[in-house]
Amino acid sequence: MCNQECRCTFAEKSQYIEIMTQQEIGKTIRDRRKKLKVDQRTLADLAGVAINTVVAIERGEGNPQLKTLLVVLDTLGLQLDINTKRLAYETM
Repeated sequence: MCNQECRCTFAEKSQYIEIMTQQEIGKTIRDRRKKLKVDQRTLADLAGVAINTVVAIERGEGNPQLKTLLVVLDTLGLQLDINTKRLAYETM
């Protein structure tokens, strides 16, 4: 279900929503880049961002703009998913 490094929130009975940390997002991006056999400079060029931005994202550092993160994800064939969760104060 969830490893020890991620933070999870209890949504409903026995249903967890996984929230990735910055480090996990960076690792996912790095792993995908390596799987595609693309170096950091090439990814930066293809995504139209600075190489320092790619390095920082992969390290889970910095605070990239959402637009920048989305461009890097898209360049690698990845996507960000947002789902609605039920809040405790919502009625059915």
